Amino acid sequence: MITAHLPSGYVLGRALKAQQWVMAAAMFGAVFPDFDMIRFHLVDNKAFHHHYYWVHIPAFWLITGATLLIAARLIMPRALPVLGGFLAGIALHLVLDTFAGGIAWGWPTSRHLATLVTVPATQSHWVLSFLLHWSFLTELAIWAAAIALYFKRKTT
Repeated sequence: MITAHLPSGYVLGRALKAQQWVMAAAMFGAVFPDFDMIRFHLVDNKAFHHHYYWVHIPAFWLITGATLLIAARLIMPRALPVLGGFLAGIALHLVLDTFAGGIAWGWPTSRHLATLVTVPATQSHWVLSFLLHWSFLTELAIWAAAIALYFKRKTT
């Protein structure tokens, strides 16, 4: 995914019938893993695929998410819906990145980036290859769903 993580978080929030804070958390979670791009570009000089950073590793989120959910249940149960929205957004991000970007679902036993669709380098820049590949229609569909849900909300 290049552009559809934020609108996918909105669609998720609407599917959860989320209130304001949960909606915001779902949308933030849906984009959070890509904040690794800051380190990828500014610190590591694109030395390796950014999907190897901890924010794109499902096992990390499984352990961290379970720990945070238990802690929130014990310490601040009112935060559970917001935390759940955030973690659901992250899970959605990882699933969407599996479509054409690759995620290390088998880590720590495998570093293989599992992907459903391989986008070949057919253009002069990788972004153009993604934008002109049929799989980009998935992103357009997510945008269309988010826009339709937004305007549906405005009319009701």
